[in-house]
Amino acid sequence: MLAKPRPLDRIVDVDDGAAAKAAGLDALYGHLKPLEIIERSARELFHDEIAAVSSFGADSAVLLHMIAEIDRTLPVIFLDTGKHFEETLGYRDALVADFGLTNIRVIKPEEAALERIDPTGNLHQSNTDACCDVRKVEPLARGVAPFRAWFTGRKRFQASTRAGLPVFEAVGPRIRINPLAHWTTSDQADYMRAHALRENPLVAYGYLSIGCFPCTQPVQPGEDARSGRWAGHAKTECGIHLSGLEVSLTDASL
Repeated sequence: MLAKPRPLDRIVDVDDGAAAKAAGLDALYGHLKPLEIIERSARELFHDEIAAVSSFGADSAVLLHMIAEIDRTLPVIFLDTGKHFEETLGYRDALVADFGLTNIRVIKPEEAALERIDPTGNLHQSNTDACCDVRKVEPLARGVAPFRAWFTGRKRFQASTRAGLPVFEAVGPRIRINPLAHWTTSDQADYMRAHALRENPLVAYGYLSIGCFPCTQPVQPGEDARSGRWAGHAKTECGIHLSGLEVSLTDASL
């Protein structure tokens, strides 16, 4: 049986207290440099109660390098959807070694849920939302459940849907932090060069935003970095960055 379509409250559900806190933090610290945001968040605001979420995709090296500069033991959550490119898994292992990260937490979909919802492994062909729900949204909800906050590497330039991205935002009662929100493509490239960071090998083939291999294509000239994700579909986000993520912790359809 397929998972039910995502209702509107999956998108707009935000805890009022957390929303006010996120707005306050954004006003106080959103203007700081990314490394300062990471350091203040990890050492003061959410000490021992914060993680990072990384896809180890096209833009992941910068955030992970900064985190390693502050605390190599900070938990880094990686969603192993079972549909990753082999290059992504190899890149993950290479960056972990490069940066000396010591607390990688690999979260996988629940086997029982996959057997019920996607027994053939072909759900992405008929229902991309349901596939992302079972392989990404529910696993991430489990991954972040022990924490009060987490970092992402999202940036405003990546897509029109992220143009107004704040540095601090609420997800249910938790806070999601986007230290690189204000960065440009030039900022990203300059940092990669300055620190001689390893690039995901798929970038050389035009993959500028990298998800699961069945639903990711190279980006065409002139298109935004995320245009290769779910090409041909109206879908622009997998769901893990929508503010209703918290609901999936108790979503009976998963």
